[in-house]
Amino acid sequence: MRSELVTPSHLTRKAVVYIRQSTPHQVVSNQESLRLQYALRQRARELGWHEADIDVIDADLGLSAASAAQRSGFKELVGRVGLSEVGLILSIDVTRLARNCSDWYPLLDICGLRGCLIADRDGVYDPGSPNGRLLLGLKGTISELELHTIRSRLTAGLLAKAERGELALMLPIGLMRDPSGVVVKDPDLSVRERLELVFEMFLKFRSVAKVMRVLNGRDLELPRRDRYGDLRWTRATVAAVADILKNPAYAGAFVYGRTRFHMPAREGATPQKAPRPLEQWRIVVKDRYPAYIDWRTYETIRAIVKDNRAEYMRTKTRGVPRDGELLLHGIAWCARCGHKMYVRYKSGREYVCNHLRSHEGLPACQHIRATRIDAAVADAFLTALAPAELDVLSRSRRSQQQMDNALRAGAERELERKRYAAALAERQFNRVDPDNRLVAAELERRWEAALSEVRIAEEALAQQAPVRPVTQLAISKELNSKVVSLAGRLPLIWTDKATSDAHRKALLRCLIDKVVLDRGERDIAQVRIIWRGGAVTELEVKMSVNTVAKLTRGSEMQERLLGLARDGIPDDEIAAILTREGHRSPRCADKVLPITVGRLRRGAAIKVAVQRTRWKHDASLLSPTQLASRLNIPVNWLYVQIRKNRLLIDRQPNGSYLFSNKPGVLDAVQDLRKHTISQLDLRICQPHHEGYQHG
Repeated sequence: MRSELVTPSHLTRKAVVYIRQSTPHQVVSNQESLRLQYALRQRARELGWHEADIDVIDADLGLSAASAAQRSGFKELVGRVGLSEVGLILSIDVTRLARNCSDWYPLLDICGLRGCLIADRDGVYDPGSPNGRLLLGLKGTISELELHTIRSRLTAGLLAKAERGELALMLPIGLMRDPSGVVVKDPDLSVRERLELVFEMFLKFRSVAKVMRVLNGRDLELPRRDRYGDLRWTRATVAAVADILKNPAYAGAFVYGRTRFHMPAREGATPQKAPRPLEQWRIVVKDRYPAYIDWRTYETIRAIVKDNRAEYMRTKTRGVPRDGELLLHGIAWCARCGHKMYVRYKSGREYVCNHLRSHEGLPACQHIRATRIDAAVADAFLTALAPAELDVLSRSRRSQQQMDNALRAGAERELERKRYAAALAERQFNRVDPDNRLVAAELERRWEAALSEVRIAEEALAQQAPVRPVTQLAISKELNSKVVSLAGRLPLIWTDKATSDAHRKALLRCLIDKVVLDRGERDIAQVRIIWRGGAVTELEVKMSVNTVAKLTRGSEMQERLLGLARDGIPDDEIAAILTREGHRSPRCADKVLPITVGRLRRGAAIKVAVQRTRWKHDASLLSPTQLASRLNIPVNWLYVQIRKNRLLIDRQPNGSYLFSNKPGVLDAVQDLRKHTISQLDLRICQPHHEGYQHG
């Protein structure tokens, strides 16, 4: 029966049936609702429209009406109404059109402006009339409230279940539910041991990328779930290792609300998931699952991973220790502006506070030469660590043994798994009908590939050194006394060429949290070491400067020096006196050099009273000039023989060469001169350095 609101002008335009279901699940399961909505075509015919003038828009099946952003069908409908192509919109309920008033009322405005009617199962309404507008407005408001009520009821039930830790979330590999729903560890021993190995390796190496490289270097694969939830073994990646390390389920905790949606700035874009910080997780129920690690270890791992991120200016973290000579990379901070300092190698090794210049266009805050700063911090670190060296050595030795055992056990499990896969491929090949060549050829190929993987795993296991029994690693009393006698060897290990820069930085970060630097105006740099736990050490480091005038006590030293020079005291004695009084040269941290004294003396036009020889030595020793005169040979010939390694002799700390005044030495030099011998080694004939003194 035609409604009285339908006029001939409406019949000249299209009747549009808008069909929508909220979720894909409802599209599949709630077929009766779909049949009722498609049956609205008959309702349009009853209202007077011909079959050819009835269109169906069902592009929004499986989409919610909470927003029109992703509903192309709704946008098409609004556009066609705006072009005056539609005379009637049919929907089984206004909730199918919109559950959001910000979408509903603009549709009513356009329909009222273009004279388009809206019909549902209760009747036909004219949005252009006051009564129709009132009724449709109430229906839209009730629809929006109904959506809020349904969502609140469902969310409350979900949160109540989550707070008890009973919400059935997707479990990571290594955990599974038994038929009764209780979460247990995976019965596959290789899966459990591989996960335990990942955690153990990270606590040792403290780097996700390092764990990934070690696993791939040993051909140890990681267990993962495929898109269907089944177990598969894949090559380790940084993302896969990080996924395992940061999943709280391995610490036995049920967690709900680890991520949140960020609304994109671009209109129409899909909201993106972003992780929440650990302290903002919505629900955490500890001791809910069987754990691979405890919660404290999990928090430690999260802190290390966060600290390793090299986003210095945003997250203020230190970054993972990297190669590079500068020791304080990632932990140096500026005492003036409070920003992190960069490292620069281009114009000399130094720490640079360049943040204000890079981000605000202001001058650079400060830059400090790194050599003496690194030496002072390293000395403070070694001094603090000295009492604990033996304990560190013992723990390091035990940790290395445990890691070797775990890696070898992992390789053995990998070999066992691949042998099983090869045996399974063999059984499948033996069961196939030989005449079915298409299937038999593929099974034969899989068997050969499995056997090849077994051979590779056996070779990798054979290359690893066998693990020694624990009984062979016991330290006897004699060996223990030797270990005790080696106490204090950490400085030698620190300076050893085999110790990489990354290892030194990792050792330093075990005790030091950050180092705050202030160059100062003269030759003193202020260094504040902040140790783990909050203790603070203040250091004053003497820096290299260009002139005496830039020294803190430069004017005082210059006046004292010129006074001693006017008294006729030689340069070397003046240097010794000034050193004892606590002065230093601009480029030397602990003493005054004679060359500095000579330069200042000559600048003041003070002549030396008595000429002195450069070096003094015992009468039992001969300089090259004295030896050449004694043997009547050219002195240059001696230097040529030394340079060509025909005459081997140690250079003294003062830079000179001294020969023993003994007949045996003189005769040996004569024999070298006469080519009786081809090489002369006098290094074992040299006396100790105490026999030489600077004059």
